[in-house]
Formats: sequence, C-alpha cells, structure tokens
Amino acid sequence: MVRTKLVAILLGPSGVGLVGLYASVTGLVGTISGLGIASSGVREVAEAHGSGDVARLSVTAKTLRRASWGTGILGWILSVAFAFPLSQWAFGSGERAGAIALLGASLLVAAVSAGQSALIQGTRRISDLARLSILGTVAGTVISLGLYAWLRERAIVPVVIATAIANLGFSWWFARKISLDDVPLTVHETWRQSRRLLTQGLAFMWSAVAAAGVALITRSLIVRELGLESNGIHQAAWGISGMFAGFILGAMGSDFFPRLTAVSDDHEQVNRLVNEQTEIGILLALPGLMGTLAFGPWIMNVFYSAKFLPGADLLPWFVLGVFGKVVSWPMGFTMIAKGAKGWFAISETGAAACQLILTVGLLYGFGLVGTAVAYAVLYLIYTFAIFRICKHLTGFEWSGSTLRLLCSSALMVLVAFGCRHLMGDVAALIAGGILTAYASLFSLRGFAQRLGENHRIVKQACKIPGVKRICIR
Repeated sequence: MVRTKLVAILLGPSGVGLVGLYASVTGLVGTISGLGIASSGVREVAEAHGSGDVARLSVTAKTLRRASWGTGILGWILSVAFAFPLSQWAFGSGERAGAIALLGASLLVAAVSAGQSALIQGTRRISDLARLSILGTVAGTVISLGLYAWLRERAIVPVVIATAIANLGFSWWFARKISLDDVPLTVHETWRQSRRLLTQGLAFMWSAVAAAGVALITRSLIVRELGLESNGIHQAAWGISGMFAGFILGAMGSDFFPRLTAVSDDHEQVNRLVNEQTEIGILLALPGLMGTLAFGPWIMNVFYSAKFLPGADLLPWFVLGVFGKVVSWPMGFTMIAKGAKGWFAISETGAAACQLILTVGLLYGFGLVGTAVAYAVLYLIYTFAIFRICKHLTGFEWSGSTLRLLCSSALMVLVAFGCRHLMGDVAALIAGGILTAYASLFSLRGFAQRLGENHRIVKQACKIPGVKRICIR
C-alpha cells in the first residue's frame, strides 16, 4: 500500500500504466517459460513431505531447483529473442525492446526464487513463508522509493531487477533451513524426475498463460484506444479492488493447497475443507470489499492521488468480480489438488476466452468502465462453472452453513453496490459506512462462532469494549 502510494506520486497515471504494461509483458513470458514448475512443485513437495520420506523429499527438492534454473534461463532467452515483437504488440512501437530484453534477467532470478518458495510452501513452513513475503515487500518498497525518487520512469527496469534479486536472497535464506539429504542426482535422473513436474506443470502454465495473455491484450487495447494514462487508472482500480482479497487468497494458496493435496483422495474431507475455506475467505474479505464500495473515491485518493479519481467508477464492478473470485477460489484448488489437469485447463481456457470477449465488447461499448463490468460478469459465470466441475469430481455441494453465509454476504455486497450507484455522494457515503460497520461486526461474530470463544484471536477481540456481547452468545 505504501509502495503503491509512492509510485503513484512519483510517476503519475502514465508511469503506473507503463509499470503495468511491463509487468504484463514479463508476466506472459515468465509464465510460458516457467512451464508451471513452481505450481506443480508445491504439489510434488507436499506429497513427498507428507510421505515422511526424507530421501524422496530431497530428490524432489533438488529436481525442483534444477528445473527452476532451466526455466529461468529459458525465460531470459525468450525475452531477448522476442523483445522487439513484444514491444510492438504492447506499446505500438519497438522503442521498449531494449528494456524488455533487460527485464529477462528478472525472470531468471524470479524463477529460482519461485522454486525455493515452492519448497517452503510444500513443506508447510507457513511462518517462514510469511516472513519471506514481509521482507520481500519491505525491501521492494525501499528499493522503489529510492530509485523512483532518483530516476523516475527510467528506474522501472532497475527496480524490477533489484527487487527480484532481494527476493531471491530472502527465499534462499529460508529454504536453507529445510533439512534435506545430499542425494546424488545425474542429469538423466533429473530429467526423469522433472517429467512429472512438467506433466502437472503444463496445465498450470496454460492456465497462467491464458490469464496473462488476456491481461496484456486488455492493457494494450486500453493504451491504443484510450492512452497510457487510462491504463494507469485501470491498473490502479484493479489493484485496489483486489488488495484486501489478495491477502486472503495468498494465505489460502500457502496453507490450504498443501492441506487439500494431502487428502485429495478422500472426497468427504476435500468437500469439508473447501466449505470451511469458503466461509473463512468470505468472512475475511467482506469488510474490506464493503469498505472499498463505500469509500472508493477516498481510497483512490489516499492510495494513489487525485489524478486517479476516475478509477473510482471502476471500483464497484471490480469488487463484484473479486467477491466472485473469493467464492470460487477454494473450489478451483480441488482440480489442482486432485491432479485433474484436463478439467483445470478447460476451465481456465474457457474463463480466459470469456473474459477476452466480454472485455473487447464492453470496452468499445462503454469505455474504460466496460473492462470492470466484464470482470464482474466473468466471475459470475466462472463461479457456477467451477461449482459444476467440482460436483462432477468430488460430488461437491455447499453446506447449509456456507450457503447461508454466501447468500447473506452477497446480499450485503449488492445492497452496497446499489447504494453507490443510486444515491447521491453524501447519502451513499453514509449508507456505505453503516453497511461496512455492520459487515465488520457480522464477520467478527462469524469468526467467533467458527473458532470458538476460547481461541486466542477471539479472546483478544473480546477485550475490546462491547465486542464480547457481539461475539459470544
């Protein structure tokens, strides 16, 4: 949040738009070259760790590290080889080709770092993963502040590379704490072990390529039709809308995925975990989403600047989409945990195609706000599609408790959305504030009921005057 504010002040909307485009370009190349190794690596490490066989875990970890180096080098080569056409496609000219080629170095560093993070995540060292995230974010903020203040837009490439190197150092420090045997592994054995990573990883890669491709096409279209400044406004609104949910989804991927993988053959356990995670995700995200709906213009001004205020019109639609993402995210992990590569690839390809069609049509029909409307419609469709796939794979159904919470929270979001569009500014602000306060208390009570009054978090919350009466019946 701090870094976002500083970048917005130092670079302005056009600079933020430029950062977003570079991120889309390198993200697409990195996704293709990564071959899904980092994602499939988490699953393989989790299985090896769950078996209790240290030798198996050591072989998996060594294979993962070597594969990460290989995909990182491939990413740099692809960045250099396709720098000019990528610059032409994204920016409409070849003048950014040199910068894209240099950014290839960050792909090598990021790939190695991602492999080490996958090892930490797969062994469920969640506290180390949290520390790694915090240190990386703090280092990135310090690096960004110093270089952007000094070089402004010329610092974009150095910031990306320096931040990637810092993250690599932190990931190495925490990964070395994992106790592994020094197992011999020939090139032939490495390749044989890597094929399992690649088999699982290609489905992840295709999904991520589709998403990265849609993001790049969307931003490129915005730049071509509306200008670089409009892309910066779009980037700001999209980032703010998912800020609070991003915390939850990141945590969900860190701990929930390895746990789900461990019980992937037990459908009853899988369905129970998905229902539990859906409830926790909704309760954690709801206050932030309601606050974003209520105080959108203020939030844009606080986290960015007054130049980004047009992005407030996009926020309500993005929030609807993010709510759908929170609901569908746990179900999506079912396909990954069970290794249902075909269903995963089909669902993600369909989602990318749907988003692209909606975005292109609504961008030309309604301008910049059309891209946000497309995001909301996409996740409405995607949530029900994923539900049907999970029902086919595990017989999944939302539990009564989950369904009641889903309906209640969806109603609150829709009422807040309606207030934002149908009321005047002052009335909408007051109504939104009341709804946000209610949603916060609603979530707090929901946590107390699910965690129990003896849980340390509930005990701490109950020390706040008046909270105990709300949380404990």
